[in-house]
Amino acid sequence: MAGRRPVDVRGWLGGIRLSGFMVIMMGLVVLAAFVLVPTIGTYVDQRQQIAALEAAVQLSREEVDDLESQRERWQDPAYITTQARERLYYVKPGEVVYLVDDDLPPELAPQEQEPVSDELQAARSDWMSKLVRSVTEAGLAQTVAPVTIGVPDPEPTPAPTP
Repeated sequence: MAGRRPVDVRGWLGGIRLSGFMVIMMGLVVLAAFVLVPTIGTYVDQRQQIAALEAAVQLSREEVDDLESQRERWQDPAYITTQARERLYYVKPGEVVYLVDDDLPPELAPQEQEPVSDELQAARSDWMSKLVRSVTEAGLAQTVAPVTIGVPDPEPTPAPTP
């Protein structure tokens, strides 16, 4: 910093000449800033409120559309019948309905599943070849006679001799 020489601030400030016109203009600029800054802030706030209200109106329109489509569905007698059967368990005369509540024993009830792994694992074989093999085996399979369990085969009856 040996190459720098000290700056005489008094000399620099003394070189600035302010005229009356320049002082009035600077005063007007400062006054305009004080007047416009709150107005601009208010404008920005109002634009944000308008955007929020437009989003709320759009959401309300979507809700109205959903409710109108639901009202149209309730005009259909088949839909009403379906809802009565599903929600209120209504039946037609002569029908028998069985409700099964918690039919699994506790040891067979589904337990909490393990979380899915975050790691990718490579497949052991190609799924396409498995699909083709399954289709061809199903097409080439021979028909099997039903097996009856616990029923003895009937004894063949001897053919009558003439």
